[in-house]
Amino acid sequence: MIKKWYFYTGLIVVVAFLSYGFKPSKLESTPWFLINETDDTSYLLPSLNVNDYTNSEIPYTGTFFIGYKEAIGFKESQGKYRKINSLGYLGKYQFGIETLKTIGVHNSSAFLNSPRMQEKAFIALLSKNKWELRAIIEKYEGTVLNGTRITESGILAAAHLAGVGSVKKYFRYKGKRFFRDAYGTSLRSYLVRFGGYDTSFIVADSTASVI
Repeated sequence: MIKKWYFYTGLIVVVAFLSYGFKPSKLESTPWFLINETDDTSYLLPSLNVNDYTNSEIPYTGTFFIGYKEAIGFKESQGKYRKINSLGYLGKYQFGIETLKTIGVHNSSAFLNSPRMQEKAFIALLSKNKWELRAIIEKYEGTVLNGTRITESGILAAAHLAGVGSVKKYFRYKGKRFFRDAYGTSLRSYLVRFGGYDTSFIVADSTASVI
């Protein structure tokens, strides 16, 4: 009788222990997925507004030109065609008003609402910058300057960020002077980040225009 009592008591203890082990514990959660912010530059996730992503795609990898332009577009605006930053730069590739004028765009509203025009503007500016920087590209492409491998695509990306004049100064000082934009992004970081892509089909053209 005593043995049976020990057996059943032990069985109850085991069952109770196992049952307790399967109860869900109270977990603390951190609301990292959704945050309460009003500044649209503070989040990393895609916008819920489908109009921000007209014809856009996830940035490509590899060295093809499509990967190059999508990578720059994503870095500049997360691929948003209707993006306007705090300094007034516009669209997927964050063009300044004065820069747009040099490639024949004088209606910023129409530009902001036309993904097709923005893509054409990106190509036109690359062509114009390639013409302006042709001597530097010819002299430095394939070399290593102050620890940075220089490529045509990197030079053109740096010009998109900082302008042709800043790129010329960078090479004039042999990469020993640092140039940054208003948000602290360095010219050198674009030389590195966007180097090695195929931009060979871009025609150097001083008169390149969207029209």
